Amino acid sequence: MAIIGNIIKGVIEARDALSKEPSPVDEQKKVLQELLNKARDTQFGKQYDFVSILESHNIPKAFSKAIPYHDYNKITEEWWSKTIEGEPDVTWPGSPDFFALSSGTTGKESKRIPVTKDMLDSITRAGRQQVFAMSNFDMPADFFEKEIMMLGSSTNLQERDGKREGEISGISAGNIPFWFKKYYKPGDEIAKIDDWDERVLSIAKNAKNWDIGALSGIPSWMELMLKKVIDYHNVDNIHEIWPNLQAYTSGGVAFDPYEKSFNALLGHPIQIIDTYLASEGFIACQVRPQTTSMKLITDNGIYFEFVPFEPEYVNQDGSLTDDAPSVTLDEVEEDVDYVLIISTVSGAWRYIIGDTIAFTDVERAEIKITGRTKFFLNTVGSQLSVNKLNDAVKHLEEELNIKVPEYTLCAKRFDDGFYHSWYLGSDKTLDEEKTAAALDNYLKEANKNYKVARSKALEGVKVNFVSQQMFADWSGANKKKGGQVKMERVMGEDRFKEWEDFVSEQS
Repeated sequence: MAIIGNIIKGVIEARDALSKEPSPVDEQKKVLQELLNKARDTQFGKQYDFVSILESHNIPKAFSKAIPYHDYNKITEEWWSKTIEGEPDVTWPGSPDFFALSSGTTGKESKRIPVTKDMLDSITRAGRQQVFAMSNFDMPADFFEKEIMMLGSSTNLQERDGKREGEISGISAGNIPFWFKKYYKPGDEIAKIDDWDERVLSIAKNAKNWDIGALSGIPSWMELMLKKVIDYHNVDNIHEIWPNLQAYTSGGVAFDPYEKSFNALLGHPIQIIDTYLASEGFIACQVRPQTTSMKLITDNGIYFEFVPFEPEYVNQDGSLTDDAPSVTLDEVEEDVDYVLIISTVSGAWRYIIGDTIAFTDVERAEIKITGRTKFFLNTVGSQLSVNKLNDAVKHLEEELNIKVPEYTLCAKRFDDGFYHSWYLGSDKTLDEEKTAAALDNYLKEANKNYKVARSKALEGVKVNFVSQQMFADWSGANKKKGGQVKMERVMGEDRFKEWEDFVSEQS
């Protein structure tokens, strides 16, 4: 009998029964006041007169009026560069002990994002909230006694000017609470291995020694790790190694494109739970099984604003125009794409994180990630966001009975005009013209802007099949395998030429 598991489950269910349903709007107003109060004496707080904002009748409106939008380049050039050089009290009190290295996708230049102790505490609290939410998923008591495989970047952080830096998953794993260490796998020793292939091989060698009940990590790298374990032990599916595996916490990217290929690695279905952990903070997580949407974490050191995702407000590089209007949580509407803006306990202020989201339930503050501001394919008026591209790939998988967990594309000029040139990562190769026609027909039916573009400047679709491994190799060649590295879904022509040259060299 799972005695400890029953105790843990009982505590979680009791806490859930006793807790009152909070108001996300009220929580957000409180978070903004706390942020402004704590940072009022920083250089940033003094320049933008946080004291006056706090004394205003409408703090959210005064805040948005006084402070401009910041993308990474702007806030680093004007503020974080001083933080990186060791100057204290710049955008947040004191100096951060950590910097999260992030390129978002596989770009060569890493961003260095401050990670304060307040942010680490915020991430830990968010993790606890997600554990408490497990009471909604009706997991059996023995689930709470099993181990958790957290597949992130290396916890062997780099030392630089007295600070430690690495990807946020490595920083978080290196700072997990002591009581969690008995459940955490692959454990400290293996997690410190910097080389991805070596780390995954070590996981495969030790896999049978662990009783894994849950997985956590980015889908693309999780799939490759599971395949390695399966191949190493010469079994048909991962449940032959980890029979008690019951849940997977996905994050970093939308899970939909990976659903079919991921499920093929299982012996039976498991609970998929979406999360939204970025280098800038733990933003949202799925808290109930009736939906795949995620609830914004509105009481935990991050204040949210939302800019309607309209072409006139978004610059080509993904930044926002100065006059782009923002709305607060009490003003949002369902099924509208918004650019997500955050202010945080790491000293990010009205920061453009680069993601677009849509609300599926305003009252519950539940969202879905719909894409990236930089991955919006609108070169010839087709207006395709990443979620629409993901839908097209999922349709392709169903219609042609294939698995396509990875893809990238570009609106590329050929001799006879613009085409959407797709590269599909699949271990099964089909007729490329037939596949292109299936993609084209689906997009014309599903998206009116695409259909209009096809009648004008967009000539059609071209498709190339490559192996799924090609995408992992590209990531490795550009930066590192594993961790937070994600594939660009949409590329500009210069970047796409690098990709095509790489594919040609590897073929």
